[in-house]
Order: sequence, then C-alpha cells, then structure tokens
Amino acid sequence: MARASARHILVASEAECVKLKSEIEGGKDFEAIAKQHSQCPSGKQGGALGEFGPGQMVPEFDKVVFQGEVGKVHGPVKTQFGYHLVEITKRVD
Repeated sequence: MARASARHILVASEAECVKLKSEIEGGKDFEAIAKQHSQCPSGKQGGALGEFGPGQMVPEFDKVVFQGEVGKVHGPVKTQFGYHLVEITKRVD
C-alpha cells in the first residue's frame, strides 16, 4: 500500500498562498514560512504531517500527495480548510 510523508502550509486566501509559494521558490525556507504563516497546528513543526496512506487526508490533498512530483511545492490546493501549499517529502508506492 502506498505511503507518503508531506508538509504543508495552510492559509485563508489563494492570494496569500500564491505569494508564499513565490517566496519559497525564491529561496525562503518552507519550514520557516510554515511556522510563521500556517493556520494549521502542524505549522509549529514546520508544516510536517508525518506519514500517511491514501484516504487519510481530504481528497484534494490526497490527489496531490499521491500523484504529484516528490520534492516539489504544489499549490494552491483548495480544500474546505482553506488554501494549502504541499511539499511531498517522501512517497513509497
């Protein structure tokens, strides 16, 4: 069964999500941005969500984590919680 590890940043608006993504792509540290901006409790751990399998996260999140490129920052990904930047840190199919 597939397993993945990821970290994310959750914010309220798509505009803020896009701005933070460009900062990360410009060289800013994902973990530092997560600690400063993420509205998810995981922000305190730099956005780390640990390891999980398909179906443990909301469908929009699952799709990115189990189909997206590992090591790349994906997003904005809209869910009922807000807008996410998602970085897949590891995946085992």
